[in-house]
Amino acid sequence: MFPERFSNLPAYAFPRLRALLDPHPAGGAVRHMTIGEPKHAFPAWIADILAREIAGFGQYPPNDGTPELRAAISDWLHRRYGVRPDPETQVMALNGTREGLYNACMALVPEEKAGQKPAILMPNPFYQVYMIGAISVQADPVFVPATREGGFLPDYTSLPPDLLNRVAAAYICSPANPQGAVASRAYWAELIGLAEKYDFQVFADECYSEIYRGDPPVGALEVAAELGAHPDRVVVFHSLSKRSNLPGLRSGFVAGGAESIARVKQLRAYSGAPLPLPLQRVAEAVWADEAHVHENRALYREKYVAADEIFGGMNSYQGPEAGFFLWLPVEDGETAALKSWTETGVRVLPGAYLSRDTEQGNPGKGYIRVAMVAPMDELRDGLIALRDCIYG
Repeated sequence: MFPERFSNLPAYAFPRLRALLDPHPAGGAVRHMTIGEPKHAFPAWIADILAREIAGFGQYPPNDGTPELRAAISDWLHRRYGVRPDPETQVMALNGTREGLYNACMALVPEEKAGQKPAILMPNPFYQVYMIGAISVQADPVFVPATREGGFLPDYTSLPPDLLNRVAAAYICSPANPQGAVASRAYWAELIGLAEKYDFQVFADECYSEIYRGDPPVGALEVAAELGAHPDRVVVFHSLSKRSNLPGLRSGFVAGGAESIARVKQLRAYSGAPLPLPLQRVAEAVWADEAHVHENRALYREKYVAADEIFGGMNSYQGPEAGFFLWLPVEDGETAALKSWTETGVRVLPGAYLSRDTEQGNPGKGYIRVAMVAPMDELRDGLIALRDCIYG
């Protein structure tokens, strides 16, 4: 009665976490450090725009984004990466990046690649929608370990040619969730060159791109342009959730070659849920403003410093280059998460819940993920309690 391809999936990360922790009482004041939901203030002027545009809830919104929103996105990509996709044909607004990351498979992955069942590459650990997108189009999800030894980024170039010949797409998240690793210009060039050679698309999940320590992370579109790659070789996904502390706005975008975006738009016309018009008006203004992004980034940089002070030198600690997660090494992630909860009330996520078991093991098993989204005082207290509990 139901599709077999979904029958053996593990439970999603957070139901698994509740099953692990909720039968036990918290060992102290509860501190939630599991979900990457930004807690910094979003720009106050958003309320004025929303109030001014409130009548727009009485209209069906433009399916692909208002012309002004698509222009604002194109302008932002030009300021940020030096590329200017055509807002009419190469940009589409999303109802959050999850929609786009999933629908990229639905719209762009063929039924066969080189006469075989298509394969879709993804890092392991990974954002779980990558796997579901692959399974939904009956492609083989291929989990490529993203470990400390490889800089916490997957090495797709090491895969055998017989597999690469049937790859239709490769997901890559930079800055990476959960490890905070950033793909270098050389990494992007190597991956895009591999995609050119074996004729697959790169799905670049860049939603953490504006939270970083030092230099701005390089983007996939800018490297593709430098290389003169096929216009449809790279498809990128961005969001206002992290950049602007607006996870509830559900505003993101997809950008890429005209043919790719036309296919995504066609699917969206049948199955998508466009962003309400007042929220599109808010997004137009938010993509055009950088002052609040600088302020937000400064707050996260203070948190990097605090985490480095608290964990520095302990148990192979490696602070993130970007993003807002700590990826802390432990003997066993589930054991550490349960100990933290029952002894301190600090709630963290076992790394294995973000990874897939493979023949080589689960690369997240020896880690916990800690979201650094709480206010500084609360965050510092939680990190100290976690350190003393797990490493003390």
